[in-house]
Amino acid sequence: MIILISGASHTGKTVLAQKLLEKYKYPYLSIDHLKMGLIRSKNTNLAPDDSDEKLTKYLWPIVREIIKTNVENNQNLIIEGCYIPFNYKDDFEAKYLNNIRYVCLIMTSEYIDRHYEDIIEHENKIEKRLYESDINIENLKKENINNLKMCKKYNDDYILIDEEYNVDFKM
Repeated sequence: MIILISGASHTGKTVLAQKLLEKYKYPYLSIDHLKMGLIRSKNTNLAPDDSDEKLTKYLWPIVREIIKTNVENNQNLIIEGCYIPFNYKDDFEAKYLNNIRYVCLIMTSEYIDRHYEDIIEHENKIEKRLYESDINIENLKKENINNLKMCKKYNDDYILIDEEYNVDFKM
């Protein structure tokens, strides 16, 4: 089984991946780690602050083929990151899609308003970022609103975080 976890920055993708690793013993791959490995090794001209569109265009073909290889080898893997396109299904035949579960984590604007300080406080819960976050409340809301719109457009599964942050993913 391949589990894809997507969502805007600060929605808890890495935290959920860690929970699933502990619960199911599936390894996980952070697309951010792949991105930084390629950038630091100078195997790409991309930069960490390039647009998500540009990074997705570069990273998704690599991640897509990792998924296919894992399915073909009957291996489990959790992949998390914001560089999974909403139309990911277009890249797979049914034999692959039958082995893929996707979820996008989405915070409502109301949740963000009520919990913005908590969101910022927990930004380093799993990964210890070496830089100050440049996230702001308005961009966080816009990103989440757009992700909800795109999930609905492509009929992608999502978890809406509205009242309290209690994200779980059932197999």
